[in-house]
Amino acid sequence: MIQMYTTPSCSSCRKAKKWFEEHRIPYKEKNIFNVKLTREDIHAMLKNSEGGFEDIISKRSKVFQENDLNLEEMSLSELTDFIIENPSVLRRPIIIENNKMQVGYNDDEIRAFIPKRLREIIMCTTCDKGEDCDYRHALEKYFAELREKEQEESTQA
Repeated sequence: MIQMYTTPSCSSCRKAKKWFEEHRIPYKEKNIFNVKLTREDIHAMLKNSEGGFEDIISKRSKVFQENDLNLEEMSLSELTDFIIENPSVLRRPIIIENNKMQVGYNDDEIRAFIPKRLREIIMCTTCDKGEDCDYRHALEKYFAELREKEQEESTQA
């Protein structure tokens, strides 16, 4: 399941949530101001980052500047504790699924979270030759498959 770390006033968070909803991709949202981050949350972020804390911390944040932090001088434990106590230091949204992570919103990069079946349709790996496989058509076909599956599940219940 996709995990998205957000805040209410973040416009990039709203864009990301809208994109997932438009693509009918389920996700779990964690508002970092309402639900306290855990060490496991921070470790999941770090596990998926290339640059460690540099990727997830906003050096422009007020709390970062007020505390005059030097990331190189702090231990992993100290930085983790600082983020848990000061979640506003994180860049947002942070979106994680398995070994994929996106920090911030980017129209192109967010497509990494497209479900496998939709990717197959887009790439025409399962469609008849000559069928139009533009993105809009692929989405329509994918949504039709989802509706069909939902109907099957509701008749079986």
